[in-house]
Amino acid sequence: MKFFRNPEIAASMLWHLFLLILSAILGFSISPAAGYLMAVFSLLYLFSHYLITWKRYRKLEQLSREIDDMLHSQIPIHFEKYQEGELSILENELSKMTLRLSEQAAALLQDKKLLADSMADISHQIRSPLTSSNLILSLLRNPDLTAERRSQLLKDLTQLLSRIDWLVESLLKMSKMDAGTAYLTHIPVSVEELVHRAAEPLLIPMELREQTLSFHAKSQQAQFMGDLSWSTEALLNILKNCMEHTPPGGLISVAFSENTIYTEITVTDNGPGFEKEDLPHLFERFYKGKHAGPQNVGIGLALARMIISQQNGTLKAENRPEGGAKFTIKFYR
Repeated sequence: MKFFRNPEIAASMLWHLFLLILSAILGFSISPAAGYLMAVFSLLYLFSHYLITWKRYRKLEQLSREIDDMLHSQIPIHFEKYQEGELSILENELSKMTLRLSEQAAALLQDKKLLADSMADISHQIRSPLTSSNLILSLLRNPDLTAERRSQLLKDLTQLLSRIDWLVESLLKMSKMDAGTAYLTHIPVSVEELVHRAAEPLLIPMELREQTLSFHAKSQQAQFMGDLSWSTEALLNILKNCMEHTPPGGLISVAFSENTIYTEITVTDNGPGFEKEDLPHLFERFYKGKHAGPQNVGIGLALARMIISQQNGTLKAENRPEGGAKFTIKFYR
């Protein structure tokens, strides 16, 4: 019988048989009647004890089978059948475990869907400039190409390769953030230095667009605890978004301040602002708004929010009452 092959049950049976024989011997040492009485009561105790234990093991075995069915076949467990003593405690813990497993299974399915969608988006975003690059290369092979046309094609090819490089670099950064392998330092960061570092790569493009970039510092000593390099990447993406959506001759402003609760950086422009339907999705990966340009791939703002969130910060986007977009970054102490 499988029940008695259990090592604990077998050891317990040997011990109880020893006690039964010992009690019978003691009873017979008093009188034959006492010996028989002790033997009968010991046998009754032994029978009732192992009957109750056998029923408990049957319930545990059934529970084990149901857990296995739940794990492999998603068949729910009927916990209402286990309402006594230690089985009730076990039921409570298993109920928590199965709930967590169900939530994890749902999250994994969602992650798989998001991964598949992301891979499709990444493939599309990289394939487009690669296709254009191959087309330009085929045109450059034409020996009758004029010097002016060749120069223009080489310029276009350089822009496409730069776009691919930026796209791959940004996707790698996002992957590091997702995997938790991005190492962000936690040291005092000067907001003034951060703003100037982030704006520097955009000064020439803004000048070509005849755009003006202004700074307003309510506190020259404003700072927060974070990572200067990663924060520069986040602010650069926000400034780049404003630059791309601000018309020629427009104004982009950066202001920063601090108080006892947080350090705040605001970036505003006098462009068209955001469409109402775009606002809830601005920070979603690969989301392109209504006014997005052909070069926009929809990962700059998503990466910016990821970086800021990793540093106990928040990033909010909204429309200004007087027109234009407004980004508000807060790094909490």
